[in-house]
Amino acid sequence: MGMMSEFKEFAVKGNVMDLAVGVIIGGAFGKIVDSVVGDLIMPVVGAVFGKLDFSSLFVVLGNVPSGTAMTLDALKKAGVPVFAYGNFITVAVNFAILAFIIFMMVKQMNRLKKETPPAPPAAPAPTPEDVMLLREIRDSLKK
Repeated sequence: MGMMSEFKEFAVKGNVMDLAVGVIIGGAFGKIVDSVVGDLIMPVVGAVFGKLDFSSLFVVLGNVPSGTAMTLDALKKAGVPVFAYGNFITVAVNFAILAFIIFMMVKQMNRLKKETPPAPPAAPAPTPEDVMLLREIRDSLKK
């Protein structure tokens, strides 16, 4: 039973729970960014560069069997090695956008987080009466 209690203690620690929430939200956020890149940004970039679809950019590295369509999906299903650099471009743009969005979020959070000004130095505590009396006695004995 000792191992189970240790596992329970580990699993319910704040850091583990925060990590779990972060992974779940990160996965959902990744899907949102994938959609933004694939459905909004890449079509615009493709239109700017002449109706170009980056996901269909590839170089065939092997022999294509007869009757196989020259599309990326068909070539992959046929087992033909392809150098799919269009997918890499899409993933690289996806990463750049995700990194920029996270940078902006962190920057905004830092801006919203108010820095607490340093506390003013505390006034010295008043000297207790017995210490004052002892000082008076000491000073009168010195005379």
